[in-house]
Amino acid sequence: MKTWERGRPARLRTILLASALTLIVISLSAQSQSDSTSLSQYTKATPEWNQPVKPFRIIGNIYYVGASEVSSFLITTPRGHILLDSGFAETVPLIVEGVKRLGFKIEDVKILINSHAHYDHAAGLAQLKRLTGAQLMLSEPDAALVANGGKDDFQWGDTLTYEPAKADRILQDNDRVELGGVTMIARLTPGHTKGCTTWLMKVSEGTRTYDVVFVGSTTAPGYKLVDNPRYPNIASDYEYTFRLLRSFPCDVFLGPHGSFFNLKEKAELLARSEKPNPFIEAKGYRSFLDRTERDYLGLLSKQKSESAKKQP
Repeated sequence: MKTWERGRPARLRTILLASALTLIVISLSAQSQSDSTSLSQYTKATPEWNQPVKPFRIIGNIYYVGASEVSSFLITTPRGHILLDSGFAETVPLIVEGVKRLGFKIEDVKILINSHAHYDHAAGLAQLKRLTGAQLMLSEPDAALVANGGKDDFQWGDTLTYEPAKADRILQDNDRVELGGVTMIARLTPGHTKGCTTWLMKVSEGTRTYDVVFVGSTTAPGYKLVDNPRYPNIASDYEYTFRLLRSFPCDVFLGPHGSFFNLKEKAELLARSEKPNPFIEAKGYRSFLDRTERDYLGLLSKQKSESAKKQP
């Protein structure tokens, strides 16, 4: 799918979006099972991915303000708010409306952070930065990709570009982002992008404190994992990332795609006042890691075997 050109009328962009060749949401975990996964299957801004979702409080001071498949999280504090991920550029109006419906102001967002610099999670960062005046904080590799508008991506080249944005703070592994008594810890979990970032924080609900993990991503949809000149250490980065993610305590599992953490099902349970909070469950986190690592290892094994056959 082409990146929307700056200045196109909004109506034309909507028509183009609605006429995407495929309107089927591809399961991200299934995508990584084959290195033949096409670009179009992975990254279309289909209407299904960007459907409005009624904003709601997940737990403590964490709110969901994203779309049906591309996530955005509002973390509120007495001194302003943190927003994690922008979704597509077309997701930004949904985020703004969601923040408003929850009783907050988009202008009170002081910090923008990101899970990873693909256009379905970063394409709206420039727009959100203009709307809020917030500081954009990114890992060094992903800051370079966002500043380049997604160009020269090791996997997608110049195909999935978006409006560039400049980071105001470059984050290193274990850096802390602090605002109004809230601390979020950036852990670099490379592979899906070179600067993919998993965010950790603690949240209080009632008399208890819970560990929250916002996973960056662990899928490898169609990636070249063997003999990749654009990312020579990609396999070792994935190995490191899975090992690191398994070391984190996790009571509440969230991520950049709603399907990763069963957003729809849990939101419906929460709306029915189910107890305990359906988002408090560690099993889903471990299951997600097991599934995506199994898919990744299958893809890696297949590519190693194919590479060995090509050797003289």
